[in-house]
Amino acid sequence: MNFYFEAAKVIDRLDAKHGSIKSLLSTLPDKDHKRSAALVIETLKYKSALTEVIKAANLMKEEKKLTSMNLALVLVHDLLLSNGIQAGDGPVKQAVLRHKTRLRSELQRVKIKRGAKSNSELAQADDERAAQIPRYVRINALKWSVDEAIPTFQAKGYALGNPLDAMKFARDSHIENLLLFPPQAQFTESPDYAAGRLILQDKASCFPAVALAPPALPESVVIDATAAPGNKTSHLSALMGNQGKILAFERDRKRYGTLKAMLARAGCSNVEALNADFLTTNVHDNKFAGVTHILLDPSCSGSGIVNRLDYLVESEAEKDDARTERLAKLAAFQLQMIRHAMKYPAVERIVYSTCSINPEENERVVHAALQSAEATGGGFELAPRAAVLPAWPRRGQPGILDSTAATESVVRCSPGEDATNGFFVSCFVRKHRNTRPSAARAELAAEVGTGRNSAPTAQPTAGSSKRKTDAERVVDGNSVPLTSGGKRKKRK
Repeated sequence: MNFYFEAAKVIDRLDAKHGSIKSLLSTLPDKDHKRSAALVIETLKYKSALTEVIKAANLMKEEKKLTSMNLALVLVHDLLLSNGIQAGDGPVKQAVLRHKTRLRSELQRVKIKRGAKSNSELAQADDERAAQIPRYVRINALKWSVDEAIPTFQAKGYALGNPLDAMKFARDSHIENLLLFPPQAQFTESPDYAAGRLILQDKASCFPAVALAPPALPESVVIDATAAPGNKTSHLSALMGNQGKILAFERDRKRYGTLKAMLARAGCSNVEALNADFLTTNVHDNKFAGVTHILLDPSCSGSGIVNRLDYLVESEAEKDDARTERLAKLAAFQLQMIRHAMKYPAVERIVYSTCSINPEENERVVHAALQSAEATGGGFELAPRAAVLPAWPRRGQPGILDSTAATESVVRCSPGEDATNGFFVSCFVRKHRNTRPSAARAELAAEVGTGRNSAPTAQPTAGSSKRKTDAERVVDGNSVPLTSGGKRKKRK
């Protein structure tokens, strides 16, 4: 019965907007994890119909043992749409079973009302935009190369071409080492995934590390302020060629464990994972004296996420007052993160990103950060467009930042138009310095002391002089990369 309670708790937290489906599923206990996760997802698919059934049957009114609507939902789901309630007899299970006949009768009424010929037709439809987002796979440059990966996938039956077509794949035209596959492609059971050679990461999620452009030098010190599950951290490590040091913060104990496991699988030997809250750090501690680059990807509304799972909750209406309050709280936290990062005495470059499309969390937070005492006193400004993914066409929302140049300096991704999830990236740079990095910078980096001489060479980042052109990316004349609008490029 416990896994029903755990599943109900996840749905409770989703209702309270405490995270995305993916992030909350990761908090489920290891025991029965797959079973509980599947129950959450399937219940959400049928939530609207099941809620109508439960209310029509007066289940919650007549059974005082059922104090949670979400607990009733997961139990009724298994009773009506699965193989029955998988738990020993107990008062909660019996409370539902007493109404089995009535519940089944109400389910039939709902099907007739909605014109559904089968139970499956009651499920919530997928977000249509998800079908236009390829399955992105980043080749982990610490363990593999694209030149090695391509023939491996070809041997498995894939051919270079438009990744929205079955069994086709392509190289990305903006992010080095990123491949695009059909949306339905699955890699979690692949030996290359298990070995850490493949990282499943949306294209837009690759932008922050590329925009930060951490130096691939032995003395480099970088912070990832909210690191779990580790995709962006491992990307930073790959860009640095395992040189220097990355301090990866994660305050949640369970997510910290996930982070460590992911970094170990990816072979990131230059990362020190810290089970700590970035906001509680003493910026003047000598441990951070050499920090010059900081990546901030704090909690956000997740309003840009459209593929895979979150369409199951994003469609539910939220009252304007509740939405305004929730976004205000998130924006306050996000601004606090930026201001704290600006206090690090040697920091030169700060990337702030979200998977939100709301200006309240994006341009407005950036505008407030630029007006803060930390920005004005520390000499921070937005990096110019030429230094932040210059080839990406979609930039900031007009009319919020102080100038056209500032608007052009930030990056947006639009779901349904850019073949990615919704995303936002900005980059703050210090235009003048009042302090110089101390010798502790080199000393801190030296503490890594693992594999420096044998570290892989850092791969060129997007926008670098060594970056391949679209023409060079065409392998055997067959690669057909997507444009930012998700359309097929014409062959010449």
